[in-house]
Amino acid sequence: MFGKFLTNAKGVAALTVITADTIVWFTPIMLFTLFKIVIPVRPFRNLMTRWIMAMGENWVSFNAFVFSAVNKVEWQLTGIEDLDKKHWYMVFANHQTWVDIVILQTVFNRRIPFLKFFLKQQLIWFPFLGIAFWAMDMPFMRRHSKSYLAKHPEKKGSDLVATRKACQKFRDTPTTVINFLEGTRFSEIKREKKNSPFEHLLPPRAGGVAIALSAMGDMFDAVLDVSIVYPDRVPKFWDMMCGKMTKVIVDVVTLPVETWYVGADYANDREFRQRFHRWLTDVWQNKDRRIGAIKEEAQAASAGSAA
Repeated sequence: MFGKFLTNAKGVAALTVITADTIVWFTPIMLFTLFKIVIPVRPFRNLMTRWIMAMGENWVSFNAFVFSAVNKVEWQLTGIEDLDKKHWYMVFANHQTWVDIVILQTVFNRRIPFLKFFLKQQLIWFPFLGIAFWAMDMPFMRRHSKSYLAKHPEKKGSDLVATRKACQKFRDTPTTVINFLEGTRFSEIKREKKNSPFEHLLPPRAGGVAIALSAMGDMFDAVLDVSIVYPDRVPKFWDMMCGKMTKVIVDVVTLPVETWYVGADYANDREFRQRFHRWLTDVWQNKDRRIGAIKEEAQAASAGSAA
């Protein structure tokens, strides 16, 4: 009982420090965001964005320090040797827990540009965070449903135009855009419910990433296919706060940017849509096999050390 109390106390202490650090950095971020709003001069806004990104990197660095102090994590990282902070990247990652975001931020912080997530257009109105997301140049995507397009056919292709317009700012500063293609966190229940053909993944959602690559593909230097594996068990956020994370494996495969999907029309070009689905399925099959091999290797190593 006392041990559980100490573990939870550690979690409360870590969460308190992380919250305080977030407040410390959120304040100047909001101040520089105000400067971006009242002085709409492009060079000045680009400068403010770079400073805000630097603050974000400092925030991530301190959080990573706290997590490493709380958790004795054994890291196994592959494929990160040739990454460059001055390049533009699109990142695909599997998704199992909210801890994934912390892992990605920790591994890639200052190795590549600050991670930016595709967000729904509605989130821009979220109190405080919405304006912070805007200040960090997070891309907001507006996607129309099939039923909406059936009633408003004149809107076909407008989501691609809007995405391209929103992402034009990325041409000024090296950028990393990340996408969890599964759309939700993986679980065996979800895998069975979705009748997934993959053993370790849910089926990828092609629409959003197809639009993103079509709109921004000519900016990217590479696509990073990131696989996150927790050999012991998938940790929850509170587990990480309480120091219960033990080993994390992050495998990065660098894929070339394909010219055929740049500028394509996913919504209206059926042939392109089919080709993109085949390409993404192939990427996901390779990813699924890689995750399986990593898990088998980790289990064998664990069994060997136990013997």
